[in-house]
This record gives sequence, structure tokens and C-alpha cells, in this order.
Amino acid sequence: MKKSNAWMLAILMAGSLTFYGCGGETKTGEVEENAATEMEEAAPAQERASPLRKVEGKVGDNVTLKLQYGAPSVKGRVIWGDLVPYNEVWRTGANEATFVEFDTDIKVEGSTLPAGKYSLFTIPRTSGKWTVIFNSEWDLEHGHFQYKEENDVLRVTSTPSFVDQSQEQLTIAIESPGLVVKWEKLVLPIVIE
Repeated sequence: MKKSNAWMLAILMAGSLTFYGCGGETKTGEVEENAATEMEEAAPAQERASPLRKVEGKVGDNVTLKLQYGAPSVKGRVIWGDLVPYNEVWRTGANEATFVEFDTDIKVEGSTLPAGKYSLFTIPRTSGKWTVIFNSEWDLEHGHFQYKEENDVLRVTSTPSFVDQSQEQLTIAIESPGLVVKWEKLVLPIVIE
């Protein structure tokens, strides 16, 4: 009788281990599948690190400008000379190239720019005037990484100023005297008429 009780106990234990072992695997698989589903559902709700901004406005009485740019934030970083190097082409925003569009010929810093859609680049300098570039290739997914100087339509210069109060997120506004780029302590007015 003792042999049959021991044998029955061994069979029960083996059955229990098999039952719980299979059940555990199923639960783990279900949790992993549910976690993957939750991540896929959460991904579309996430916002870009540098939000896409679209701006439209008038300069003077007859010039309507449209503008699109990625708006990065300072986030405690050193911007000028580090994140944005001096003496190198900068996409004047984040992610894809910043672009501006207008339906009538304009003057930028005194030079004529035909109506159209252009990417906007700048070349920051340690001192003095910055170079402002309007390039015919306006739809660049990776900004300055795809920039080609041979597609420049106009290059002008503009004098930046640096103010005491820091602005966390980049803005490019359509306001007097035309376009005004503000980020960190930079204010870069681009005269448009």
C-alpha cells in the first residue's frame, strides 16, 4: 500500500508541474503580446521632440508668407557653437528643412527673390553678420544633410543680436521687419519688403 501511495503522489506532482508549467507559458506569452499591442497603440500618440510649426502672415500690404519649421527646445544644452556649429550651414530649425513660400516677388535684405517656395538656411557666425540662404530644394527630409550650395537662389546677410532673456523653444515669426528667428538668446531679423 505504501508503494501505491508514493506512486500516486509522484503522478499527482508530475501532473501538477505539467499543468502549471503550461499555464505559466501561456500567461507570459499573453503579457508580452499585450505589452506589444500597448506600445503600438501608444506610438502614434507620441509628439515629435521638435514640434512642427506652420505660420502664415503678411509683410506690408501685399506680401503673404507661409512658413513651416521644426521647433527644437534648448533643454539645458549649449546651442551656439555646439549643438549649432559656427561657420556651418544650419537648417534653421529641426528635422526636415525649414521652408518659406510666397506668391509675389519680394526683396530680402535689399535683394530680389522671385515668388516661390524655398528652404531657409543660415550660417551662424561667432561675431558679425550671419548668412541667410534661400535654396530651391525646399522639400528636404533631413535638412542641412541634403543641402547643396548649387541650389542656392539667394544669399544675404543679417545682423543678429543677443538678448538677456533666453527663449526655450525656437520660433520663426512673420513680423516687422519680415521674418524674425528667436532661440535661446538669439534674435535674427530678416528684412523682407
